[in-house]
Order: sequence, then structure tokens, then C-alpha cells
Amino acid sequence: MCGLNGIFAYASNASVTAREEVVKVRDSMARRGPDGAGLWANDDGRCVLGHRRLSILDLSDRALQPMASGTERYTIVYNGEIYNYPELRAAALAAGRTLVTTSDTEILLDLFEQHGPAMLDMLRGMFAFAIWDNAKQSLFLARDAFGIKPLFFSDKNGVFRFASQVRALRAGDGISDERDPAGVVGFLLLGSVPEPFTWYADIASLPAGHCMTVDASGVTQRRYVDAAAILVSAEHQHIDHGAALRRAHQAVRDSIKAHLLADVPVGLFLSGGIDSAAILGVAMEGATRPIHTITLGFDEFEGTDDDEVPIAGRIAAFYGAQHNVRRIGRDEFLADIDEILATMDQPSIDGINTWFVAKAAHEQGLKVALSGVGGDEMLGGYPSFNDVPAWHSRYGLIARTPGIGAAIGTLVRTLMPGFAASNPKAAGLLRYTGTLGGAYLVRRALRLPDDFSALLDPAFVKAGLSRLGIVGRMNHALDPMPDSDQASVTLLELGFYMRNQLLRDADWAGMRHSVEIRTPLVDIALFRELAPLIGHLKAGEGKQLLADAPIIALPGWHRHRRKTGFRIPYASWMSGIDGLAERSAVASGNNGLLSREWSRFLLDHYRTGA
Repeated sequence: MCGLNGIFAYASNASVTAREEVVKVRDSMARRGPDGAGLWANDDGRCVLGHRRLSILDLSDRALQPMASGTERYTIVYNGEIYNYPELRAAALAAGRTLVTTSDTEILLDLFEQHGPAMLDMLRGMFAFAIWDNAKQSLFLARDAFGIKPLFFSDKNGVFRFASQVRALRAGDGISDERDPAGVVGFLLLGSVPEPFTWYADIASLPAGHCMTVDASGVTQRRYVDAAAILVSAEHQHIDHGAALRRAHQAVRDSIKAHLLADVPVGLFLSGGIDSAAILGVAMEGATRPIHTITLGFDEFEGTDDDEVPIAGRIAAFYGAQHNVRRIGRDEFLADIDEILATMDQPSIDGINTWFVAKAAHEQGLKVALSGVGGDEMLGGYPSFNDVPAWHSRYGLIARTPGIGAAIGTLVRTLMPGFAASNPKAAGLLRYTGTLGGAYLVRRALRLPDDFSALLDPAFVKAGLSRLGIVGRMNHALDPMPDSDQASVTLLELGFYMRNQLLRDADWAGMRHSVEIRTPLVDIALFRELAPLIGHLKAGEGKQLLADAPIIALPGWHRHRRKTGFRIPYASWMSGIDGLAERSAVASGNNGLLSREWSRFLLDHYRTGA
């Protein structure tokens, strides 16, 4: 896990002092890679690549980056892990190719030299990388299928800049501080900035599952893997449900074991839920080194259903893990809040829980930790899997009738202002649920577009909503459209909430503490195996699949407990922040209102350029 960046002045008339800027951007990401720093430039200095290293595989200096191929035609900078690297390396050696490291970086170079961009279909892992082709004078960039690893870029005046973080690009030259209305409005809608937009007009995100080429003719981008197409294709296979369950069971086990690949100790973020417990159970089977589990404890939750410490400790003991409980209090939150905000790459209403559990992992001396992210999204664990189809069915006809939903919403706000203020999404049920994408927006939104008037200039909001096109964007994620509503909601959860919030938060919060967070349940090979099953899961069946994954299955006292989220006591903690005390007191007890107040605080923080 690392930080990568670079500059390519691809236009003949472009002028840039690339080396100095690349060093500045690279070193702003020092926390991402405390184990080494590298710099490379091509002969004319128009392409310069930078890298910060967090060493996980092949800890020796021979694996430093930027790394050149044996022929020196190709040079790579890379962030991530390729979990099928041992098989790929064995195949390369069997074919007679010479490899001088035991790093997955060299395998990427070798594969690109042999197969070009088609090598992307051979990879199982999380990655963002850039490869310079000295013969073609071109730069090739790619990002993993689900967007676990970030890659941001700017294309301006014939100069292409890229980096692992938005803040890193802003540390260089040539990036204005102009806000992107779509990014700002998207954050206020959803609590995170939806890709490909960012907070800044000059910076975009390379979408998950996409690659791009930069050369003298400009910048081209294409999608190389499509989750919707995978699900639709699997539906047409008509695989027997029992056979699909058996395949899925083995695929879960294979993915967890693949994600243990490391030359350093591996930890696990252990909550009270089934996902992380199942990962632990499989990981402990034949483990060659201890698995260190970490659970967060909060005094405010002690003795309540939200306290995950007792159940996590019990399941850790059941599987024989080395368990650690890290208690976090309001005082530590207030002591860390300035650093959290300074590190948060783009505004997000989540991520603070990940900040503290990654901090605890770092204190334990860990560089790698597994997370249960993806289980709910892949296997139907959220209320959205019921609510979105139900709302679409119940209110969709009204929402599809022109003008009716908007008129009712206006009437409710006029005649029942108190109800409208306490239930800001109620009117949206009659306006947006005409499609599954619109119904998903209502389910996941912090607030709906009609509620922006007191927050931003109306012209800015109008421009942002138009550029964002959020309902159309959500419906586009369902093209091609699966036959099953459950499969459709899976695509929406994977493409929006998980990608733009959970995975991005895991990256910035984990990397600030130099911890690589791995997600065994977010894996393209696993997804392909789960695909025939995803649209046909019965209620609770997905989680029971996970519970049965370890050879020693999760015990009944764990698998049948009430589901809780990975929560922190926001209401208590927010009351200690200037400007939030009164608002958090009003919103106390209502998680939706608390999230909206927190998003307003973050909006003010980012809007002032803090």
C-alpha cells in the first residue's frame, strides 16, 4: 500500500517544471508510504513519476518504486495488492521469464509487457497504477473493479497530473481552488462526493473499473469491467440455487485466504457482526502467524445493544485470536478532530470510526488489517434491499405522473412545516420513486434537492444538480438492468454508498496511520462467483452463508443476535465542537438529523478553505 503521483506534459506546447512539483505532491503523502520515497523522469523530463512506499510484500530495496521493466521500456508506480500474485508469478517463471523480486509490482510490469491493457482481466486485487511506455511515449493508468484504491487526476492545458489523494494534487501547482458544484451538491445529497466528481473543478476521479491512456493525442478513458453486465450474464446461466450456494461458500473461503497474503503480520477489525466474525473464523484456519483482532469500545455505549465489546471479545476467544479492545472517549475525539479534518481527503459524514480503529491497529504495530466491508452490500444486509423495491412499487406510479409529486411536496412544506422539517425525505417518496435509482436516492440521501435553499446559492445548486444528474446516474448503474430488484439494489449499494463512502473513508483514514485496510468481501473473483446467487437470496440467507464459511461455523449465540452498525456516539461527541453543540442537542436521538448537522459543519469547514 502506497501513494503514487506523477505529471505528463503530453501536449507539445505544454510547459511545466514537473520534477519539483512531483516531489512536493509525493511528500505530501508521506503517511501513505513511510518506508521509502522514489522519483523517476523520462529522458526529456516531460513525464515524471513519484512514489511513497508502505512495504507489505518483498520488504527489500529491490522492490522500490518507480520500478522499471528489464528492458527499461516500461516504468510503473503502483498502489495496492494483487492477491493472485503467487499464481501469476509462478506462471511467469514457468514460461521462462526472469523476475528479480518477489513483489507484485514486478508482476504487473511483466503482465503489461506480455499482454498490454488486457492484463487487467487477469488481476485479483485492489489497485491503482500508472505505467509509462517509453517506446510509445504514453501513460497507461488503471483502477480496480470496485474502486478500493483511489486515483485522481487533472487534465489541463496539455498537462496531465495524477495522485492517490485530492489533497495531494492540491499541494502542487496548476490546480485552482474553484469548487465543482456537482461535487459539493453531491456531498450534501449523499454525505460523500460521488465519483467521478471531486470537491474541485480541476480534479476528477478515475471511475472504478476504468483505465485510461494519455499520449500526444490527448486523454482517452474506457471501462474494462462492468458489474451490471456480470450480474445479468449470471442470471442467464440459470444455475441451481443449491449449487450456487455451494460455489459461493467456497468462493468466500478462497477470497479470505487470498487476502492474508503478506510478509508482515495481519490484523482484523472485529465488530459484533457476522461479516468480520466469519472472516476471522476462516483466517484462523491454518494461520502461520497470529491474527490480531481489534474492537473499539465507547463508554457511552457500555451496557447497551450498541456496545460491541462483549460479543467481539467472546467470538475472538472462540476462534483463539489475539484480541485487543481500544476504548475511545469524547476527549480523544476532540483532541483528534482537527487532524481528522486535515486528513479527510474530501468531506465525508463517515470515516471517524475507521480513523480510530486504524489508529489502534497502528498502535499495535500492524501494517495490514482486514475489514468486513462489503458483506452487507454483496449479500443483502441493509434495510435498503427491502425499502427500495417496496417504495418503487408503492409510490412509483405517483412519482411517474408529471407534476403530482412536486405539488404534494410543496403542499406538505406549506401546510405542515414541522412535519416536513422532521421528515425531510417524506415528500421525496412521491417525487423520486418512479425508478429504482430514484427510490435508492430517497433511501440513502441525507436531504433532497428541495432542502438546499438555506445552504448554498440557488444558482450554484442548480448548476450542481444539472451537472450531477444524480437520479440518471443511479439508474445508469443499472444498465444493463438485472431481472431481480435485489440484484439492482446490490449494484446501487456497491456503486454509491460502498464505493464513495466506505471504501474512500477506509483509504484516507487507514493510510493516515500507515495501515493497509483489506476487504475480502469486496473482491472481483468473489463477485463473479456470487453473481448467480445475488438476485435470488432469501431473507437472511446471505449472512448465514457467511456464518457457515469457517470450518468451525459461527455459533448460534453469535449468528442470531440483532444486527448493529459500526457506530460511534456522535451526539455526545459533537456537543464539544464549537458551532455544533446546540445543533447536536436538537438532533440528539435522530441519526438522520445528526448526520445532516454534521454535514453542514463539514460544508462550512471546507467552504472556508480550512
